[in-house]
Amino acid sequence: MDVMPKWAEVVLVPLISLLLAAIISALVILAIGEDPVAATKLMVEGAVGSVRGWGYTLYYATNFIFTGLAVAVAFHARLFNIGGEGQAMLGGLGVALALLFIPWPHWTIGLIAAALGAAVFGAAWALIPAYLQARRGSHIVITTIMFNFIASALLIYLLNEFLKPVGQADPSSARFADHLDLPTLNSVLTGMGIKASKDDSVNVTFLIALASAVAVWVLMWRTRLGYEIRAFGHSESAAKYAGINPVRITVITMLISGGLAGLMGVNTVMGESEKLLLNSTEGAGFIGIAVALMGRSHPVGVVIAAILFGFLYQGGAELALWTSIPRELIVVIQALVILFTGALDNMVRMPLERMFLTARLRRAPGPERKPAEPAK
Repeated sequence: MDVMPKWAEVVLVPLISLLLAAIISALVILAIGEDPVAATKLMVEGAVGSVRGWGYTLYYATNFIFTGLAVAVAFHARLFNIGGEGQAMLGGLGVALALLFIPWPHWTIGLIAAALGAAVFGAAWALIPAYLQARRGSHIVITTIMFNFIASALLIYLLNEFLKPVGQADPSSARFADHLDLPTLNSVLTGMGIKASKDDSVNVTFLIALASAVAVWVLMWRTRLGYEIRAFGHSESAAKYAGINPVRITVITMLISGGLAGLMGVNTVMGESEKLLLNSTEGAGFIGIAVALMGRSHPVGVVIAAILFGFLYQGGAELALWTSIPRELIVVIQALVILFTGALDNMVRMPLERMFLTARLRRAPGPERKPAEPAK
């Protein structure tokens, strides 16, 4: 029987962890001679205080939703996919190849092709570590970390030797055709009759990210495959006894995880830069680990946590632009959030469990007492 109610597990524990991270962050800002209240106000105004701020916050959140979902799916099978960075890089390569060499007539068809290319390339990059884990016992953490570096080296080679236009010094591909530009989110809402302010940072990939979150929820809690993935994650021996093939589940889970991470390339390559760049992922693959941890590997939690980290990214950029606070301090704040929501989770969870257990025992009825026998 669970000691804590579900709402406390999902809401209260992460909220207290965030408050602790915010308090420590305020002390760090105070220690470097800055006003934490003014810094917080500037972050809030820069990230969610304007249409432009919201646009960039949701742009970053889109990346983190994809990588967070990728890590979350793997977590359910007790697989630690730390290779989202490399899978997102190869997903971007799949987007570029799909859009550079095939003349799609419209952005809608190009978007479908780009999404398929991103998912296939991301999944393919996760396939080898999955096979090595399932068949050879190679630890998934080690192999996926190695594949991050291999992906980076491969991308550098392909950009410089094949994809870079002749005479161009910048290691990037040619720009995609103008008619393949993705519409911004405000133009989609305006077309639906919803009045929206103009912002060019967040594009329709955000809607794809939300749809992916819904699809992951359906997969994990409404399909047989999702049940098998979760059963395998809870107990491999019990899953094998029930007839679940561990090799099959490991490979399929990592393919889904890699495909989700690869989809991030649609946002960064097709939606933002409109060409393939060297460092378009910008660490989003690793942030996805923190997003999955904070979101408790649930799609709704992942979306909320991704928006929070999008807020930190955009708010941090505003801090670095308008104050003397270095951008690296935002990395410190992110690290504190990860520390309290991940590594120090039990520091918050255990006192809450004792508190709820004590409250439950106090409410529980005492043992029935027999009436005393009359004295003889």
